[in-house]
Amino acid sequence: MLLWQYLALLLLITVHTCKARTCDEFTDLHLSHAIIGTSLKIRLLLYTREDGNCGTLMSHTNLSAHPQFNLSRPTTFVIHGYRPTGSPPTWLNSIREQMLARKDINVIVVDWNHGATNMNYFKAVENTHKAADNLTGFIKIMQENGASLSSIHMIGISLGAHISGFVGANLNGLVGRITALDPAGPQFTGTPPEDRLDHTDAQFVDVLHTDIDALGFRETLGHIDFYANGGTDQPGCPKTILSGGAYFKCDHQRSVFLYLESINRTCASRAFPCSSNKEFLDGNCLNCEQFGAAGCPVFGYDITKWKDVLLKLGQTKTYFDTNSVSPFCMTPYRVEVMIWNKDLRWGFITVKLYSNGKEAVATIDHKASKFKRYTSTKLFAQFDRDIQSVEKVSLKFSTGNALSPKYKLRVLRIRLKHLEREERPLCRYDIILEENKEVAFRPVPCEESNF
Repeated sequence: MLLWQYLALLLLITVHTCKARTCDEFTDLHLSHAIIGTSLKIRLLLYTREDGNCGTLMSHTNLSAHPQFNLSRPTTFVIHGYRPTGSPPTWLNSIREQMLARKDINVIVVDWNHGATNMNYFKAVENTHKAADNLTGFIKIMQENGASLSSIHMIGISLGAHISGFVGANLNGLVGRITALDPAGPQFTGTPPEDRLDHTDAQFVDVLHTDIDALGFRETLGHIDFYANGGTDQPGCPKTILSGGAYFKCDHQRSVFLYLESINRTCASRAFPCSSNKEFLDGNCLNCEQFGAAGCPVFGYDITKWKDVLLKLGQTKTYFDTNSVSPFCMTPYRVEVMIWNKDLRWGFITVKLYSNGKEAVATIDHKASKFKRYTSTKLFAQFDRDIQSVEKVSLKFSTGNALSPKYKLRVLRIRLKHLEREERPLCRYDIILEENKEVAFRPVPCEESNF
């Protein structure tokens, strides 16, 4: 055979082989499946940097059939939750792509849509233990082939969080990390640790709560539990049932989008250890000395930076607030106001920061603040964006009572301290705030030397 004929044949075989290579995708079911009900079927879809956009359906028993599955790399399992309509999760491609962009790992999407798709939620709950047993068997085969349990990270969403916990418990808590994104509450609240996710299920368990008053789990479950916006109503989510399905799932699903932002490092949300959301909003939990030079924990993918400290502290409950849209992270300041009014004043403060045409806003309105003559009122302000080199500040005072007389707040001093950057606080002296009227001024570095 002539050389050119041989090369042509080789090219033809290569093209045929490439065409034959198909990408396996997440099961796409429909509402009709949910109405009829589905039986449990586990499909494991492997993604690596070599074929990040093309899933490989894995054998549960023969790992040698997948040469791209390199067990010397860490492996992350992504486990979805209840699927009442059968459609694939909207965030699935994003989390897989962003995980691979951050680190050279194996990403295995656990597709248990057959089993999670059911109008009867209780049937889906029943399937969580069966799904966990299936995954446990697969991970044991990984172990036999040289994988280390400590290199395994399980990211579980809703029911998937408890599946992760059951797998971890089956493996005696030796899995490296479990990340639980708004673990499901119904049918798990009030149950003993063996019937739900628990902090003993992995070497490190981090948990995010976004819907504790409906679909999520209220109590702490991990070594560290984050409560975004108090763990209840997420900003930007619908407030009435007139919004349709989004009303039911938005708060619950926000947990995934917050976590995605931590993976791609869009911005960082500092979380503060506290006993309650009220104490957090009142600014009573801003001391981060127990965490050393790293400061208070930053929510999300990189929380393992604080792992050693958190394991020593025991279970830690933290709070942070977010914006209504991405970027979700807010910028924390301590604001101190001292007045010289003779009479006591109660009200709310809105602060705006300006620099290079950019504006950041913080409205401190979760409760009326008390302002007393010659007494420093300490407030916790969370700005919707970070402003570098503040050039101008504006203040607005409001009592929130449209029927009462208009009051003035005579500010002897206002002091603003950025809580994440070591920089000199900003001050302004002798300002008169007329109710509901914005007053702008150029701040100056505070006079005190010790800040």
